[in-house]
Amino acid sequence: MKLTFCGVRGSTPAPGAEFVRYGGNTACVHVELSDGTDLVLDAGTGIRDLGKRLAAKSTPVHILLSHNHWDHIQGFPFFIPIYQPNRDILITPGLTDLNQPEAVLDQMTGSYFPVHRNDLGANIRVEPRPVLEDDEWYISNALIGRMKMNHPGGGSCYTIKENGHKIAYITDNELYPPYQKQTDFLDFVTFAKGADILIHDAQYLVSDMPAKSGWGHSVAEEAVKLAMACGVKQLALYSHDPERTDDDIDEIIAHCNEVIDTGGMDLICFGARENQTIEF
Repeated sequence: MKLTFCGVRGSTPAPGAEFVRYGGNTACVHVELSDGTDLVLDAGTGIRDLGKRLAAKSTPVHILLSHNHWDHIQGFPFFIPIYQPNRDILITPGLTDLNQPEAVLDQMTGSYFPVHRNDLGANIRVEPRPVLEDDEWYISNALIGRMKMNHPGGGSCYTIKENGHKIAYITDNELYPPYQKQTDFLDFVTFAKGADILIHDAQYLVSDMPAKSGWGHSVAEEAVKLAMACGVKQLALYSHDPERTDDDIDEIIAHCNEVIDTGGMDLICFGARENQTIEF
């Protein structure tokens, strides 16, 4: 598998000179399987540049959405493959509390966008899957896992397993929310256990609390504790707050690595950067 971060910001894009090293586009991760199959996790503004690269191919694109908040779907109307005649685009919506599986397409209706969803050239299929106790299915040779996350309005996190490697994608997730949890900490441990990489929401700092408690994101230290409990090899701090400059993120990473060193864990921790690629 080949993983590329295309968008790493949470909430809203962050343009400007202070955000260049980590990038300012919102959530999108591209995973290319060993046979060339393309999986896309979320469709934030980072999917726009990804679309330029995928436009050279003619094979299906599988989009796995965490939820329908604007920063996770706002890049979709600018994704070139949806305009390519007869290109197959298969969308798995998130497990949101309000069942709106076609929200990513409905933003291209009415007064929201000039190109209507019915005028797109691609063969776009939204494929809601029933909620099962053992929620797994195959895309090509990869086994996809899905579980509910803790976020206002609900949503999904995913695992991708292929050829003995595992990616866990858990963004916009509040590990210790003040509202009723959809998923407990230990369930997340089981879900992501042994992953080659855990991509987890790390939007907040302890100093942001309690003001932002309940907003649906995790403190960076909490993501580290989850990664250590899971025994993952790498932790990618993700969903960077749009107010955090590159230097701010550097400080967060340094602090998280101090926590890891104190715990005596063999864990690589870094801040996800746009266009950063990791191969397994």
